[in-house]
Amino acid sequence: MKFYNVKKREAVTISDGDCRKVVYKRKTSKGVQERYAVRAKDNDGTNLTKFLSKENFDKLACPMAKE
Repeated sequence: MKFYNVKKREAVTISDGDCRKVVYKRKTSKGVQERYAVRAKDNDGTNLTKFLSKENFDKLACPMAKE
């Protein structure tokens, strides 16, 4: 999966085995908002996050992150 590393200022590729799926939930006035993302860590230690649509999130083979 491709991420953008802001420290390196370039796109990096991380294997699907090193990625974790995450669902961020927050309470709003209209209910609960859910945002779907994939998290990983680059070889230089930079935390990487990529937000996805629910459809693409469900298609991924990455494991879910522990809460």
